[in-house]
Amino acid sequence: MKRRGFLQRTSAGVAGVALLAGCTGTDSGNDGSGAGGSGTTDGSASDSTATTGTPSPSGTLRVATYSSFTGEGTAGNWLKAAFEREFSGTTVEFVTPENGVNQYVQRAAQGAPIDADLYVGLNTAELVRARKTLDEPLFRSVGKRLDGAERVKEALRIDPQERAVPYDTGYISLVYDENAVEGPKTFDSLLESRYENKLITENAQQSDPGRAFLLWSIITQGEKHYLDYWKQLLDNGVKVLTDWEPAYQAYSNGEAPMVVSYSTDQVYYHGPDVDMAKHRIGFLNGQGYANPETMALFADAENPRLARRFMEFVLTEKAQSKIAVKNVQFPAVRGVTPSEEFAKYAKEPPEAVTHSYDELAGNVETWVEEWSRLVASA
Repeated sequence: MKRRGFLQRTSAGVAGVALLAGCTGTDSGNDGSGAGGSGTTDGSASDSTATTGTPSPSGTLRVATYSSFTGEGTAGNWLKAAFEREFSGTTVEFVTPENGVNQYVQRAAQGAPIDADLYVGLNTAELVRARKTLDEPLFRSVGKRLDGAERVKEALRIDPQERAVPYDTGYISLVYDENAVEGPKTFDSLLESRYENKLITENAQQSDPGRAFLLWSIITQGEKHYLDYWKQLLDNGVKVLTDWEPAYQAYSNGEAPMVVSYSTDQVYYHGPDVDMAKHRIGFLNGQGYANPETMALFADAENPRLARRFMEFVLTEKAQSKIAVKNVQFPAVRGVTPSEEFAKYAKEPPEAVTHSYDELAGNVETWVEEWSRLVASA
């Protein structure tokens, strides 16, 4: 996620940097320990996805994803190295299309070839849009046939056809400065005068957390009343910025004491010299909106067997722990604790809520368009 690099920059000097430095060191250790055997794993036996007696798939796997998933210190870079080490003869190549999954939707609509086997970083709304736009499915159904898929948290299974397999999730929440404002308890309380001009959120058309906050408000206010709620919220001075990074920058600059963000932000913002009152997590209505990231196998994948093996590898405990720390998101698989610090500072909401694929299908575009017209007219 883009916020990872931003948090690294803005949290310089706090314990989160030390946490990341420690993780880098752990990576190095893993890299070294696995070099002794031909095709053997450097993790525990339970982490291995290799099947004795059957030849492992080999060749090149092309993985389309977002740019910040790749590069030094990222979850993608760790996955590439660990997977290639686990399965000799394989190469993972990342493709980072500028328009994300929309590029593949457009290519499929034009009958152009899909130049990737797997897409990593798909959310529910994008899956809905792809299926609604195209006559033929862009992705295959694979979920139940994957080793490890049965351990995915039930609340994150957003696709009834099991094309999209969750690999991590964030929970959208408020982050607020307790020195400047008392944490609001409910959506309705945000309309009170004491919270006038106190909240920053993101554009639901352009931003994942912004869209998630809108969808969360629809759950709490109802489909018939959410626009009335947002009109009151706008009247109370909520500021809508383009995306998460400018919103969090504005919050960090003191332009408002509350921002829509993620419940894992304290993973960075903690330490002996940090005023944790400036980084409180608020779960409105006792909830957090789950925004799972998923991976999906393209219907026209050239190497589907290798792609499935990669998906199974992503669901192993070892990979889930690494992805959670490096993406600053919660694991999608049950029973995974990334680290003691992560367990202490990553806050899980009392109640996780989200929309399913079926709930978003046919609705999400209308909801976002209606919201954008209201915001533009304010």
